Amino acid sequence: MKIIVFGATGNTGKRALKQGVIRGHEMTAFVRNAEKFYEQQDERSAGQVKVVVDDILNPISVGEALSHQDAAIIAAGHAGQGEEFVRLVDNIISQCEIHPSFSGRVWVMGGAGLLHIPNTDLIGNNLPGFPPAFQNHNRNFERLLQSELDWSVMCPGTMIDSAESAASVHPHVTTETLPLKVPKTIQDLSEADLAGYLFSRLQELDVAYDDVVACMLDHLELGGPFKKKRVGIAYHGNRS
Repeated sequence: MKIIVFGATGNTGKRALKQGVIRGHEMTAFVRNAEKFYEQQDERSAGQVKVVVDDILNPISVGEALSHQDAAIIAAGHAGQGEEFVRLVDNIISQCEIHPSFSGRVWVMGGAGLLHIPNTDLIGNNLPGFPPAFQNHNRNFERLLQSELDWSVMCPGTMIDSAESAASVHPHVTTETLPLKVPKTIQDLSEADLAGYLFSRLQELDVAYDDVVACMLDHLELGGPFKKKRVGIAYHGNRS
């Protein structure tokens, strides 16, 4: 499979490249800094990855890079970048939509705050106390809802380097809702108290970068179970 990774020198992107190469995919890295890319990748990965060095906000460059790709992973930028983050995601999505030889399968990185809280109709990003910058994930999600692409949004909690303490535990994956079991009495909480409750359980949403990447690479087929879905992933989803 031919897969392009935008933001390929970030913590998620570099791991997506490495895992993709190991799985036998034809990987393309879209980066701003080629030197940084080659410093990060081992000799095997670097030698098997096609590298495109350009501005991710340049629609022509992004469009050319998408030629004949089967899937795209958008791991570029972060919510704290504000308007630039929203613009870069929109640029890539727009080019994916209009490119005649791109298959249409896209993974976009979001955050756990985009997921519905079980037993409520609320999402974390809209609760008091959540960083205002997280609203940029909401904007990217709203953009995707307007798209006919075969997209999915990966919505992890805090990503960590490894999950040694959870080595024997398989990740718990959900769609649309947080991967946490919560009591029905949560419905009786005010939004402020609900936010406090979620903050008290944030550590349960920690997940290793490699497990997040593996989940995306496991679901690259068109029309799969995560089509047009938000996806949550954690290790401790069965605690009540």
